Amino acid sequence: MSVYDFSAKTNRGELKPLADYRGKVLLIVNTASRCGFTPQYQGLQKLYDEFHASGFEVLAFPCNQFHNQEPGSDEEIRDFCQVNYGVTFPLFAKVDVKGPNAHPLFVYLTKQAPGLLTDGIKWNFTKFLIDRNGSVVRRYAPVTRPERIAADIKRLIQEEA
Repeated sequence: MSVYDFSAKTNRGELKPLADYRGKVLLIVNTASRCGFTPQYQGLQKLYDEFHASGFEVLAFPCNQFHNQEPGSDEEIRDFCQVNYGVTFPLFAKVDVKGPNAHPLFVYLTKQAPGLLTDGIKWNFTKFLIDRNGSVVRRYAPVTRPERIAADIKRLIQEEA
């Protein structure tokens, strides 16, 4: 099993098989627009700009499970990300990332890369680095700024090129 076995609705409501990203290095992130970590959108966009041409994608999954920090509609989230952070990487529809209604992708990700104190996701901007084979390589805490992940992304791109 790999991340390619899952599908998710895009921010525009289309069902997107993650198999469409086969062969790319991915950074999957649960995001929120009203969080102290929201400025990480800027760093995520910078990673996307730097590595996209080399086969890298950022996949953002907004989530409203942490203190109502993503209350907007998919359209409001998309507009917020584009206007405030110039986001051009793929945004998906809002999902649950923990609990009984967690999206199956996040159930898989947290089983493959458990957190420090819990298997579940504790907050917005938890990040999962995925190799070109669809395997989870590493999990990063919400406090890990995107620029601190750049070397790991570069290494994966170079190793698997």
